[in-house]
Amino acid sequence: MTKPADEVAKLFGVEAPAPANTGGEVYPGYPGWVIAQGRMASMTWGFPLVQKGAKGQPLKPKPINNARTDKLESGFWRHAFEHGRCLIPVEAFAEGAGEKGAKTRSWFSVPGQPVFAVAGLWRNSAEFGHCYTMVMTEACIEIGDLHERMPVILTPAESRRWVETTDRDEALALCRSWPHELDVAHTAEPWTTSRAS
Repeated sequence: MTKPADEVAKLFGVEAPAPANTGGEVYPGYPGWVIAQGRMASMTWGFPLVQKGAKGQPLKPKPINNARTDKLESGFWRHAFEHGRCLIPVEAFAEGAGEKGAKTRSWFSVPGQPVFAVAGLWRNSAEFGHCYTMVMTEACIEIGDLHERMPVILTPAESRRWVETTDRDEALALCRSWPHELDVAHTAEPWTTSRAS
């Protein structure tokens, strides 16, 4: 997300956020923009998974950045799915292409939509504060060669339904592969290197 936050907030018809330390690229465990409860805010990407070492000592929580659609009603995700659905505004998302250790980035975007919404869940946590995760579903044809899953992309009308409906079945029905065209940009950018660097 490289567009100014107030411009993105205006596109979604929500309150502009307070200034925050969010980057143009977002990685698990770092802040990104989320639209929840009628406003845009910075949250940490990833729900904390509390871990313990071999001797039972607490370890640094691991950010779980993706929620699979077939797991949304499990104990880990259920409360956020029922009460914390949100939108993640993005310009594009990347998948890794190639062999392990030599992967490059392939970028995916929605034609004609400079910014689009991905389905997300959010909650407040003791470990990360306000945090969010991206909802993933089966990959569409453009992504299928690179990954078996993709983010749930929502149209503007679906975005409204995702955050407003109280019907779990209606929300689950929105968690499908993107049925429309995607723009794809295969690059030579290393998967592990930031564009900013």
